Amino acid sequence: MVDLTGKKILMVLAPKDFRDEEFLKPKQVFENSGAEVKVASKGVSETNGTLGAKVKVDLDLAEVKVEDYEAIVFVGGPGSSVYFYDQGVLNLAKEVVAQDKVIAAICIAPSILADAGLLEDKKATAFSSEESNLKSKGATYVNEGVVVDGKIVTAQGPQVAKEFGEKIVEVLTI
Repeated sequence: MVDLTGKKILMVLAPKDFRDEEFLKPKQVFENSGAEVKVASKGVSETNGTLGAKVKVDLDLAEVKVEDYEAIVFVGGPGSSVYFYDQGVLNLAKEVVAQDKVIAAICIAPSILADAGLLEDKKATAFSSEESNLKSKGATYVNEGVVVDGKIVTAQGPQVAKEFGEKIVEVLTI
């Protein structure tokens, strides 16, 4: 088993309506690998998933310091669209790449990466509703469950949430 003891991963959730499995399954994979997981969101101390999960938020997105984490993961679900045009979130995503950290997104959240200009000339995937946005921002859309291009990990949705978490762990150990 991979040992990520001492590594910190930040999971970014929408203020409401994130997709439960896309948070819970990767989080379990990360914790089973020994990583410390923190949760960030915007303007809330607790966020609710579409299937009823309630998650305590550790810090507001405005307080995030990219250098504190080895990876930042954007969780999908309908609520994550609130971040598509959020300049603070787009700048955060750009900073992750600028610092050569692992960045990941699942479901519709890869559009955050696309909107930040991070998927140009990169292979990526997302929930089918986001395919045209990824392509319009220069991504090479790949219709697979989980796609890795360098330190960018993207995934299609809840059915691959565990595999998404495992791929992030794998990329963190390269």
